[in-house]
Amino acid sequence: MLVTGGAGFIGSTLVDRLLAEGHEVDVIDDLSTGRLANLAEARTTGRLRFHQVDIRSDDTVTLIERRAPSVVFHLAAQADVRVSVERPGFDAAINVLGSINVLEGARRAGAARVVAAASGGTLYGEPPDEDIPTRESVPHRPLSPYGVSKKSMIDYMVAYRELHSLEFAALALGNVYGPRQDPHGEAGVVSIFAERLLRDEPVTIFGSGEQTRDFVFVDDVVDAFVRAASRSGGLVINIGTGRELSVNELYRVMAAAAGSSTAATFADARPGELSRSCLDVERAAMQLEWRSWTSIDDGVRATIDFVRTQLAQA
Repeated sequence: MLVTGGAGFIGSTLVDRLLAEGHEVDVIDDLSTGRLANLAEARTTGRLRFHQVDIRSDDTVTLIERRAPSVVFHLAAQADVRVSVERPGFDAAINVLGSINVLEGARRAGAARVVAAASGGTLYGEPPDEDIPTRESVPHRPLSPYGVSKKSMIDYMVAYRELHSLEFAALALGNVYGPRQDPHGEAGVVSIFAERLLRDEPVTIFGSGEQTRDFVFVDDVVDAFVRAASRSGGLVINIGTGRELSVNELYRVMAAAAGSSTAATFADARPGELSRSCLDVERAAMQLEWRSWTSIDDGVRATIDFVRTQLAQA
């Protein structure tokens, strides 16, 4: 197996799962946001090879071809909506051109399939209320450069399937959270809140806080990736909980778990962000026999425990 972005939050958790199942694993990561510390245990197994390579480089193509994986999990990405709004060319270079390099490498290697991380939160734009939770059949109308780049990646995967018989699955992820998410990197709101609450620092909510997201725990997401390596194909599949949670509700849950009574402060909404996002997950249940199982309370507790340990070690 080969994992791009394998030193990142989701990628390293997937690497641990693949190694636990007995696979040989190659990781491609340029360490711009990923951390070798996330692979500390994985590197002791003797079955992990790490390659510090930028997916925008032609070296990615030759490396994948040489390593000849049976399955490529493509998680390397520029994953911040705000960065995509400020630097759309940079976003496209990584998420579009970099993805083409990964697909080309997989094609040359004769890989069985590519399982890629798409964005359920931005792919569908602002669907009408009657389309929430949002099914995969809803038109893809992203409203941010990040969402556009992920839609383009899917279009290229469809083309590679038709032209070269390279099978794919595109997992449209909800708002993934959990241990290893970097509050200073991909800007996941759960990790940001956790660190600030535990440091007893002020927490800022952008907008009214009534905007909703579909928060899904990282272990559940990794299970979906593993299942998608051998099931279904040629589909976009939503991976979420099917339940909306407002940012205000999330903060209340997290403050209670952290033992904090500090009220959040509010600031202007940020450009490119959606007011509502929630994914219909019936296709995942049908095609992958998958559903999320971690409750928001359990997931938040696991995340806060991880952040607390990290702060203590620091």
